[in-house]
Amino acid sequence: MARPLRFRYAPGRWTENRVVGQIYRDLDRNLGATRLDPWFRSPEGYTGERFEMDNGDVALFLWNDDEAYWLGNTETPEALWRTDKYSFEYVPDAVSRWATRELTAQLHEESPWLEPYPHLSWFFLPVFLSKDGRETTRDFFDEHAAGFPDTTRDEALEFYESFLRTRALDDWREVMAGKLGTSEYLDLTRMTAAMGEFNVGHLLVEAGYEIEPEIDVSTGHAIDYRAGANGDGVLVEVTRPTPTVDRRAGTPIAAVRDTAETKSDGQLEEHGGGVVLFVDCSSFPDDEWQSIIAEQPEVHHRPAAVFRLRPSGRTEGYTKGSVPLDLPF
Repeated sequence: MARPLRFRYAPGRWTENRVVGQIYRDLDRNLGATRLDPWFRSPEGYTGERFEMDNGDVALFLWNDDEAYWLGNTETPEALWRTDKYSFEYVPDAVSRWATRELTAQLHEESPWLEPYPHLSWFFLPVFLSKDGRETTRDFFDEHAAGFPDTTRDEALEFYESFLRTRALDDWREVMAGKLGTSEYLDLTRMTAAMGEFNVGHLLVEAGYEIEPEIDVSTGHAIDYRAGANGDGVLVEVTRPTPTVDRRAGTPIAAVRDTAETKSDGQLEEHGGGVVLFVDCSSFPDDEWQSIIAEQPEVHHRPAAVFRLRPSGRTEGYTKGSVPLDLPF
């Protein structure tokens, strides 16, 4: 599975002849390529190139006498194979802004339903236009409402746009967007589970906590979040069971218990305590969730919070053990 889009940095002198000989001809020979002017003005001091391949791939290239930056969802020309890779946040701002503008315009031309959601478009841009995931990641939001049952695409998009607009996860865009995956195969279970982390992020931010994802711990694992307030921090791990229609578990209760047990008997058991387990039941339809909230089953770990979130922002849930967080249920 390819990674989210990243820049390749090629120091050294670049000329028109070198761009044609080592970039354009390589692409054209392998894939069939058209060399075009970029859609937007290049950053001052750089010459910008846009390459469109016969198979729908696209690449951007900025160059001058001292260096070049490449960004594309296509084969990398041989001249750039041994170059270093950098995320959008670790290249010059002017380079990042230009590439973002080019690719966002392309994204909205190809998928105009994303245009009303600018921050979501920006946040997931590295996967929405990735080499292998550019169709599956957009399909997940378009056709599957980002994992919410019984809801429209636009309701789901508006919910995530509203959360991402808080900018709580901006500093971790690459790692968090990358959780959605860049596979050419639509894996609804994995993608929906990834969005569970965004759901928990929303709950914590709404409750007034500052969140930091991917907290390394001594067991070698990474815990999903640290939720901080007034100088104190609470570690949070997220799991998201799938509804019974999509799994072997015969009842919603069994689905919740089995999924939570897998998490608690593995990563959380090794950690040895001090982590709140959030069990996100947002994938369950109304009838299945009602059976869960009525019985409020144990989930093999304490403290734990079991909840269901709707795109309207409505949240229901229950806790087990002493949860050191102020939650809306």
